[in-house]
Amino acid sequence: MSTFALDLTRFAEKAEGNAEKVVRKIGIDLFSRTVERTPVGNPENWASPAPAGYVGGRARANWNCSIGAASFKVTDETDKSGNATQAKIRNTLHDWKQGDIYLMNSLPYIRRLEYDGWSGQAPQGMVRITVTEFQTFVDAAARSVNP
Repeated sequence: MSTFALDLTRFAEKAEGNAEKVVRKIGIDLFSRTVERTPVGNPENWASPAPAGYVGGRARANWNCSIGAASFKVTDETDKSGNATQAKIRNTLHDWKQGDIYLMNSLPYIRRLEYDGWSGQAPQGMVRITVTEFQTFVDAAARSVNP
């Protein structure tokens, strides 16, 4: 299980009265980038054969955005492109007014993907790399609401 919670409100000061828009944009951009960086299993690269009926994209589909409390939901759904997961993130944050924002992935193997180099597609993880870009997301969000 990997948790990711940030107090984005303190960064919204750059927005001069548009704090809600800035926080929503930061959350959407930051979380969408995490989804994009999440590897999709490719059995052709595996040492062992894939299980029967395997479809990649389960790790991407299990990113859950929530407000106020973390969501530990796990789904059997898959989302190879990440588009459906990103749409859920946008929908969750669309009406955000206040409260902590969480991005969670509770798959049993997500920690291995993030910290153990379990995927050659994301050897340095997804969240850790994206967090290093946080200030870039803040600056872009502030510029977008205050041209």
